[in-house]
Order: sequence, then C-alpha cells, then structure tokens
Amino acid sequence: MSTDDENGGSRIGRGDEEIGAEIADDAEALLSALPHYYRGEVAQANAAQDRIDRTTNWAITVLAALLSIVFSAPNLPAYLLLIGGLVLAMFLSYEVRRYRFFDLYRARVRFFQENVFANALDPVGAEHPRWREELSADLRYPTFKVSTLEALSRRVRRIYGLLFGVVGIAWAAKVTLFTPESRWTEAAELPGIPGVAVAAAVAAFFVCVLAVASWPHGRRAKGEVHGTEPGSWKKP
Repeated sequence: MSTDDENGGSRIGRGDEEIGAEIADDAEALLSALPHYYRGEVAQANAAQDRIDRTTNWAITVLAALLSIVFSAPNLPAYLLLIGGLVLAMFLSYEVRRYRFFDLYRARVRFFQENVFANALDPVGAEHPRWREELSADLRYPTFKVSTLEALSRRVRRIYGLLFGVVGIAWAAKVTLFTPESRWTEAAELPGIPGVAVAAAVAAFFVCVLAVASWPHGRRAKGEVHGTEPGSWKKP
C-alpha cells in the first residue's frame, strides 16, 4: 500500500517494499516467478554471446580486408600488417570484457540449472544447499566469475591466437617472399627502427601470446565440460 507524503506525492509503503519477501515464503508464487527470472538470465547470456560474436566477426573482417590490401601490390609496406595486429589487440581487449559479462550471466544460468532443474528431475539434493542465498547475494552485488587474465587466456586460446598467427605468418611472408628486390631486414624496418629490432619485437610479442594461451595456473571457472569424459546417456 502506498501513502501520501507531505508534498502531495506518493511513496511506497512497507508492504510494497517486502513483496519479494512474501513471494519467497510462498512456494507456489516462487515457482511461478522463477521461470521468468531464468528466461531473463538466458536472454542476457544470449545477448552477451551475440556481442562477443559480433566483435570476433569484425576482427576477422578487418584482418581479411587488410591481407587483401597488403598483398595486392608489392610496394605496400609490411608494417601495415603490424598495424593490423594492433587493431586485433584492440578488438581482443573489447572481447575480454564482454566475455567476462557473458560468463557472469552464463554462471547464473548454470547455477540455477544445477540447483533447481537438476533437483526437480532427480530430487537427491541441491549442489549448493544455500543456493537461494548465494544467488540473491550475487543479484544484489554482481561479481565477475573469471579474472581478466583468465578471460584473456580463453579468447587467445580459442580465437585470437589463430588470428595473430595469421598476421605473423603474413608479415614474415611479406618481408621475405614478396619483397625479393630488397633484403628482409630492409623490408621489415620502421622509420628510425632497424628491421632486426622490429623482428625481435614481433618474436617477443608471439612469445607473450603463447604464454597467455598456455596459462599454467588453475582455472577459477567451473570446468564442467572441458577436460571431462563424454557421458554415456546416449549409448544404447
């Protein structure tokens, strides 16, 4: 019930503020509300996944266009490919943050599935006895479930490691096979920077990419799919 304040407006009464608590105490009302919440979380996860896919598509499109331009004429400099690598790194930075948001929504969906739907199908007990309190706390104070380094490692391992590899191979081919009229050190040099130093910097960059892709630390995200044996429920 709402009450009027001294300025003639209305304010929410205590009963309206606690309407969620009333639902929590009513099993039938709660079961009616939870599917709507679940669909909302799935929609947010799908939207976040779509944003990631669009970023990846833009990165691939830009790389393909750059390769077409650089190899269309022999006099185009090889450093254009290095600029393309910087553009890919920019897309990667966007995608890392978007992946962390996707994982946040995905984790909530998975948390709901394993504690509600799984127990509804086979009532042997929830994976997390205090799942309602944990989910409520995360809705009040959302937190990322993976670190920036872990998200970076995953995107490099799955997508951007290959894209950077294409850039590296194309750059090496450009400064060697496609510039026969000059030495590779001359083709690789930048204004004021000798070609050997540029090649060393490129090699160091790819060492860093390999190190990030093979990140040795334990994963903080739940490894429910990767690294496990296939299930047997489809076997006759």
